[in-house]
Amino acid sequence: MDLSQRVRAVLSFVHTVEAGSLAGAARALGVSAAAVSKNVAGLERTLGVRLLNRTTRTLSLTEEGAVFLRQARIALDALDTAVDAVAAQRLAISGPVRISTSAAFGREHVLPVLPGLLARYPQLAVEMDFDDRVVDLVGGGYDLALRGGHIADSALVARPVCHLRMILVASPHYLAQAGVPRTPADLAAHRLISRRFLGGKVSPWGFRDQDGLISTQNLDGACLTLSAPEALTKAACLHAGIAQVGVHHAWRYLQSGQLKVLLLGMHEPGAYEMVLQYPHRALMAPRVKACIDYLLAAFAADAALHVPLADLQAYAA
Repeated sequence: MDLSQRVRAVLSFVHTVEAGSLAGAARALGVSAAAVSKNVAGLERTLGVRLLNRTTRTLSLTEEGAVFLRQARIALDALDTAVDAVAAQRLAISGPVRISTSAAFGREHVLPVLPGLLARYPQLAVEMDFDDRVVDLVGGGYDLALRGGHIADSALVARPVCHLRMILVASPHYLAQAGVPRTPADLAAHRLISRRFLGGKVSPWGFRDQDGLISTQNLDGACLTLSAPEALTKAACLHAGIAQVGVHHAWRYLQSGQLKVLLLGMHEPGAYEMVLQYPHRALMAPRVKACIDYLLAAFAADAALHVPLADLQAYAA
């Protein structure tokens, strides 16, 4: 008798004793009297003892049945207590949680998992700000933030989400017209799309030579400069030129064939990372901890955030 069968059998036995009949136990459990009788008989066979004396009109406990009944009730009470404890904890996870996230990551990776979070904890009220600027978590009243890039040491707790690998991409249509660059020097003959951060700095393109030395590509002659990372991916899909984007932004377009990877193995993917940050608190509110644990588990299961560089070879031009 497996565990689920044992539980059904024990419930059938206890309800039969409490109701005084197989029919009464069947009504309480929502099954047939024959099913209850079969469950009790199976329990007796498993234990090797008779628990109930049956006549056509009465049921009475045997001595072994009385001992088993006491232990069964203790076990069922413990199960009810465990269920009540979990339910109470779930109800305790309520109230507001304020999140700050970069616009692109928030829309593409945080927003899609929020319905699941709210379904698990319906008493939560999530407020999320999409802001590419680095915010003051404590001063701004935020519970947690999701930030990518070179993460500086701070007083905040930083939980890793994923590495943010950069790749060069272009559309097959653009490459059919302009040709496929085979070396970094070939990029001088191509239309390049650069990214400018909010502070005015242009994101560099790095390349690693055969000796392992890293050089930086000059993007002064870029044909298009954009500030939003998802806009670079979209521009590349629209055949505007070659862009450096995060693998997590480009992944679905690589899979659909709208983009191809360029100079894989020569282009330096960088050491960027995405982290979940929150102020160090000895006693974190259950609502915040539940939100953090849920988001980290969801991000760990997000395949687009964890694509090995070796897997990109299948999408190279």
